Amino acid sequence: MPIVANLDVMLARRKMSLTELSEKVGIAIANLSILKTGKARAIRFSTLDDICRVLECQPGDILEYMSEKEYKKLMGG
Repeated sequence: MPIVANLDVMLARRKMSLTELSEKVGIAIANLSILKTGKARAIRFSTLDDICRVLECQPGDILEYMSEKEYKKLMGG
């Protein structure tokens, strides 16, 4: 799927750890980790809203669409 989550980028920009985000958003670290590593297949709008509120960003700062070719290159395939 050529939609990539850039959660790690936003966490670095905000100098925030995954643990800190987890505590502020109220979502298990394991679930945020799935999103961060790009293994998530879906995200609830309410979860995206909470993450954007805490990180003070827009959904487009976290989610990015890329072409199949770009996606395969990114994923090493």
